[in-house]
Amino acid sequence: METSATETILITGGGGYFGCRLGCALHKIGRKVVLFDIHRPIQQMPDSVVFIKGDVCNYLELEAVFRNVDCVFHLASYGMSGREQLNKKLIEDINVKGTEHVIQACLSNGIPRLLYTSTYNVVFGGQVIKNGDESLPYLPLHLHPDHYSRTKSLAEMKVLRANGTKLKKGTGVLQTCALRPAGIYGPGEQRHLPRIVNYIENGLFKFVYGAADSLVEFVHVDNLVSAHILASEALTGRKNYIAAGQAYFISDGKPVNNFEFFKPLVEGLGYKHPTIRLPLKLVYFFAFLTEIIFFGVGRIYNFQPFLTRTEVYKTGVTHYFSLRKARKELGYNPQEYNLSEIVEWFKTRGHGHKVTTYNIKCFMWDVIYLILLFAVIMSWLPVVSA
Repeated sequence: METSATETILITGGGGYFGCRLGCALHKIGRKVVLFDIHRPIQQMPDSVVFIKGDVCNYLELEAVFRNVDCVFHLASYGMSGREQLNKKLIEDINVKGTEHVIQACLSNGIPRLLYTSTYNVVFGGQVIKNGDESLPYLPLHLHPDHYSRTKSLAEMKVLRANGTKLKKGTGVLQTCALRPAGIYGPGEQRHLPRIVNYIENGLFKFVYGAADSLVEFVHVDNLVSAHILASEALTGRKNYIAAGQAYFISDGKPVNNFEFFKPLVEGLGYKHPTIRLPLKLVYFFAFLTEIIFFGVGRIYNFQPFLTRTEVYKTGVTHYFSLRKARKELGYNPQEYNLSEIVEWFKTRGHGHKVTTYNIKCFMWDVIYLILLFAVIMSWLPVVSA
């Protein structure tokens, strides 16, 4: 089954940031692109790119839209960060049941290729990993600190197990693979960067945490797009189906301290990068208390948790992976990027430090911050018996 300019590509979760970038790149090289999502694309798309509103949780909608499709990129997921991480039912429905529907729709419609966008989290749960590779086993499900990671692991297993399954329509078998990206960044990214900038602008970015030499990884959106297109080609006969049944770690290939990575963004917007460093365990306990408060009052006041336990691990514990397999089998060669284009993107939208006087709002935020910090420190300290 060879790739061709006339093939039709369907992207679940195509209305999101990465889905739009991938769709535009595929359109640019001549593919017919269909975006499938419950939300319309967040950016302007070429007129010939088709958008179909639908939900991966609804199998009938999927089955109908998957007809006459040659390749599926399954990006749709839920619960990656913030308050979304605490909605277990929706996470389960979209990440696991939705993936089962996608696999079944591919088999029923004779679609020969399925690529799944997974995550580092399928093997990482807070333990130190240095230059890990794809031979690492899945993290035992009960050790995942959040439901998102647990369900993404289940979904990846299902996709890879489906590799080689006979298609119910036409001839041949389903070829599948999974890409495990690091944290995604790029101009216009809508999930993590706006939240970080919001914290910076509201004076909440007061400290860093974890060891100064802890290392994590990121991947620029265009590098991730390149990896997906290369993987789709590696599922064809022209590439001897080399990616079939395989998983690949994808990043920029440059491990870096999480807070040092974002320092150019903080200073580029005119703010001071914090110098106070707190112990990782202390911040983890603070995140734990935040989750408890959310579960208690979230239905009444659906606030955005400052940090979740998983976010503390992902940003403060060393974990990075080798690109050797992706380079060798996919031909993946990440390009170099920095945060300058992201700083400019935010500046053109009115963000950046503005000289203001110290007002009651600033005072209240400082009081709340000090109270929370004091409460966490006191709760964290061991109880002294009489």
